[in-house]
Amino acid sequence: MRKNILRIAAIGISLSYFLCTIFSPILSQDQETKPTNGKEKTEAEKLELKKKISEYKPDAIVIRDRRSNLIGIASSASEGVVGSEQIKTRPIMRQGEVAELIPGVIVTQHSGGGKANQFFLRGFNLDHGTDLSSNVDGMPVNNVSHAHGQGYTDLNFLIPELVEQMQYKKGVYYADQGDFASAGAFNISYYKSLTKGIANVEGGTLGYARTLIAKSHKIGPGDLLYAFEASHNDGPWVISDNFRRVNGVTSYSVGDKQKGFSISLMGYRGSWHSTGQAPKRALRMGDSWLDPDSGLSRFESVDHNDGGWSNRASINFEAHRLEKGYEAKTQFYGIYYDLRLFSNFTYYLDDPVRGDQHEQADRRTIAGSKSSYKDISEFWGIRMENTVGLQIRRDYIQNGLFHTEKRARLETVREDGIIQLSSGIYYENKIQWSKKFRTVVGLRGDYFKFNVDDWGTKERSGKDARIYSPKGSIIIGPWFKTEFYISGGYGFHSNDARGVVQKTDPADPLVQTRGGEVGLRTEPVHGWQSTFSVWQLDMNSELLFTGDNGTTEASRPSTRKGFEWANYYSYNSWLMIDADFATSRSRFRDDDPSGNYIPGSIRNTLASGITLKNSDGIFGSIRVRYFGNRSLIEDNSVRSPATTTVNLQIGRNFGEDLSIVLEVFNLLNTHVSDIDYYYASRLKNEVVGPNEGGYNDIHTHPAQPRSIRLSMRASF
Repeated sequence: MRKNILRIAAIGISLSYFLCTIFSPILSQDQETKPTNGKEKTEAEKLELKKKISEYKPDAIVIRDRRSNLIGIASSASEGVVGSEQIKTRPIMRQGEVAELIPGVIVTQHSGGGKANQFFLRGFNLDHGTDLSSNVDGMPVNNVSHAHGQGYTDLNFLIPELVEQMQYKKGVYYADQGDFASAGAFNISYYKSLTKGIANVEGGTLGYARTLIAKSHKIGPGDLLYAFEASHNDGPWVISDNFRRVNGVTSYSVGDKQKGFSISLMGYRGSWHSTGQAPKRALRMGDSWLDPDSGLSRFESVDHNDGGWSNRASINFEAHRLEKGYEAKTQFYGIYYDLRLFSNFTYYLDDPVRGDQHEQADRRTIAGSKSSYKDISEFWGIRMENTVGLQIRRDYIQNGLFHTEKRARLETVREDGIIQLSSGIYYENKIQWSKKFRTVVGLRGDYFKFNVDDWGTKERSGKDARIYSPKGSIIIGPWFKTEFYISGGYGFHSNDARGVVQKTDPADPLVQTRGGEVGLRTEPVHGWQSTFSVWQLDMNSELLFTGDNGTTEASRPSTRKGFEWANYYSYNSWLMIDADFATSRSRFRDDDPSGNYIPGSIRNTLASGITLKNSDGIFGSIRVRYFGNRSLIEDNSVRSPATTTVNLQIGRNFGEDLSIVLEVFNLLNTHVSDIDYYYASRLKNEVVGPNEGGYNDIHTHPAQPRSIRLSMRASF
């Protein structure tokens, strides 16, 4: 009873704040200021104080993109914003690669094009998104208790041309970030209106084609925006991906950044064939094979029947109001999502006759809300912000694991119905003590409830859990356009509900993480924005990829530490240079004879590029990405080699409304891997191996060879 009362009270407080601020016709009056130095403030001082409060704007309005100076705004060295201009000038092969604009993030793929991407950040192999909180227009993309892995993040529904801004934060120092945000978090915001319509037609090698049309109209007091996208891609594979996707967005918005509301609808459908990772022992190695027809090519997989399809639909309502003394926001969303994924990671290890292909099915509806209220005030010349927020999410999930052959179900391994509820409430206090010193202190509390109905055993199980996460930062400066940060806090990630409620060796419902960071943000010369940070993150339980079913499972506690150096230099209106470098060291904390290296943990990354915008209408960019080597096994005896790829974009504007763009991916045509794993598998004609019937081997998925795309982009 007490828990229910507390929940109702929290919801009531948040809604009361919202209703009293968003819809109230009466603005709150300025608070009376107290005397300083024993004297009352003069009328001129009061007017000046009111002016400061009225002119103050929160972070989301002030920040535009990486060219913006965030000194005096950011609360850590590792948060920032990417704007639409940077996205337009970046050659992007897959929608999920938009996340690579975050310094230190690497995005890869180990299966068919329609499957969620693989993410790397701060020493993590994040699999499909675990410990990287992903949001689009405030709606969560990470899927809890997913059939293919905790935190599964599918960004294939993104339309890059509609992205207005991407805000990112790394570390556990932010009170508004909860589940999956230990390594980092980002939110992608779409445009609510377009100055001109967009029409794109694209074509290229490897069976690539895409068309997009987007337009907005003024209707009544607001703007109606719509966009439709369709694309097809085969890729270089022996059996083509045949990745077909259709995508649509409609939104209606009223008001502006200070005051307004919007409602949006999104829909996506994709289907594809998959060429998954293959064991190196099965690949043809150039001319070293006596029989050229023996083995697999680089672009072939063992099982030719993998693939899948996915659907996503959402509705999102948000409202906001910013006045001189407060800011209020609220959001309500609903999401439908389903996935059918056919994969075979171990081939004939478990079933030597029919093979090990399995189907992972996931269907869910998600309902949630986010509300926050920020009070902005000033006392005795000290500016203060107090923010309270409430976040609620409920997932209704049906998922299952089935043994299949050529996508036909042979038997049910497991099938469940899951209801997972999460609610988080947070408080954050920001104080500008002086011109050179400010603090950010926050406290977050999260409550989770897991209910699992095992349809095979007819058993129902449940568990609830709660966790509290203090966070904070100290900001000193600026001096000579340089600001220093000391940040620290606690975070967490949730585990799969099925593992949480199992009777034997259950997983921890919520795994705590702890982290700290020291960094600086500086502008050494005009136009050069640079950040440097040294960080550490401890985790009570690691999530690792398992090859037998292609999902993640809980493992040992770990520690990661490293540093990042991010740079963006806008020399003038036509030349921009960026260079981001990150390195880390990742280890399990408890000693084990098998070794203490964390498989798949990334060590070094480098992303750099030059962007040109000539006054004659010529523009382009060239980019280099270095993906460092990494351990594939705990004793570090097997490693994945480093990879370097180069991408190119060059285009020409013909007037204001037409441009032709050429993009070349993997310009140097390097033969490298997108991803490598090390585990046991067995091919169809192999004898029984020493490792429970299989053979340990590196399983690799190649990066795509050089490909070319040509697009015509028109405005209307």
